[in-house]
Amino acid sequence: MADIAIPVNAPRLNVISLAIFIVSVAAAVLVGVQTGTAIVPTVMILAGLVLMQSPRVAQQWERGVVLRLGRYVGLRGPGLFWVVPLVDSVSSWIDQRTITTGFAAEQTLTSDTVPVNVDAVLFWMVHDAEKAALEVQNYRTAISWAAQTALRDIIGRTALTDLLRGRERIEADLQQLIDQRSTPWGVTVSAVEMRDVVIPVALQDAMSREAQAAREKQARIILGQAEMEIAHSFSEAAKAYHDDPTALHLRAMNMLYEGLKEKGALMLIPSSAVESMGMGGLLGAAALRQQSLTGSGNDVK
Repeated sequence: MADIAIPVNAPRLNVISLAIFIVSVAAAVLVGVQTGTAIVPTVMILAGLVLMQSPRVAQQWERGVVLRLGRYVGLRGPGLFWVVPLVDSVSSWIDQRTITTGFAAEQTLTSDTVPVNVDAVLFWMVHDAEKAALEVQNYRTAISWAAQTALRDIIGRTALTDLLRGRERIEADLQQLIDQRSTPWGVTVSAVEMRDVVIPVALQDAMSREAQAAREKQARIILGQAEMEIAHSFSEAAKAYHDDPTALHLRAMNMLYEGLKEKGALMLIPSSAVESMGMGGLLGAAALRQQSLTGSGNDVK
């Protein structure tokens, strides 16, 4: 993962420096016209060039690290501050806003030897600008590499199932691990979020088939439970009908009615049911009724 290189100690122009240079040039021109010599104006212009390096301006979110002859003397900013030209230097500008850094781990093996690609985002900020300037060469690059190695470490200790289902726990562990490594650099980690976990296509197909088989198994279990409940209900109904023949005959009549209420309906009833429930008379009456309805319909035509 590449970081954008920012020249932190590059000279920054500001309105105060520009004003000092313009005033020195104007004064040099005026003195040159009055004296008619070029030595004094040249010296004044050179002095203006040196003095214009003294005023520095830091943004509200920045802190300037000031070194005097290579020795740390303090932080400056935000706003306007002054340094001694040719003696003091601003070695770096520390951004203290929350910064987002994307990082990834490609083809990293989980604890159950499955290669995965994981993309994540790190939210961090510098809480101690002095440590960020003095304890690490480039805190931006350091935090990026620390995040990437921590992600590989977490993936190597986690099974694929936990990686896919327990993202919140993994993100918390990852944040804690990165924060432990970056705290000596004056950097604190606000949050870590995993954007995507990519697994091999063949494994995706296998997991899809496994999930489908699990759903079919659950459906069969539910169907079996329903059949058991229906059989239990039939058993209870059979006991009730055995003790009350009248209720059984009424149920038989209701079945006939439901089956023959439509014109032209046909019902197939086992002979054992006819003998056991005495449905012969009922069937004959139903047949005569059906025939009468059919005959009356033909007469009307």
